[in-house]
Amino acid sequence: MKRETNPNFLNGVPELLVLRLLKGREMYGYELVQAIRDATAETIVLGEGVVYPVLHMLEREGALRSRRQSVSGRSRIYYSLTPNGERRLQEVSGAWQRITDAIGGVLGGPQHA
Repeated sequence: MKRETNPNFLNGVPELLVLRLLKGREMYGYELVQAIRDATAETIVLGEGVVYPVLHMLEREGALRSRRQSVSGRSRIYYSLTPNGERRLQEVSGAWQRITDAIGGVLGGPQHA
């Protein structure tokens, strides 16, 4: 059975993962694709067609800044968080934590009386 690489329930996850991974250090697009795959033990596999639009949207909104650098004759665009991106990461992380806590409760977490 072919596995979907970006199921509908993952809306918002690419943004969260990109912001979180860029919190630690700057990265270029394909490096982020690989980092997401590695950090999630290949549970979440996002292609460049998902990651690059997220990078561009976050840059337009001021959450990221970019810089171009030539590496081995190839031009790469490196992305890093801005202070606005740090705030956005906190907001998005909080929202996802509330969602995962709620789902955990339904799946067998603490029972509510």
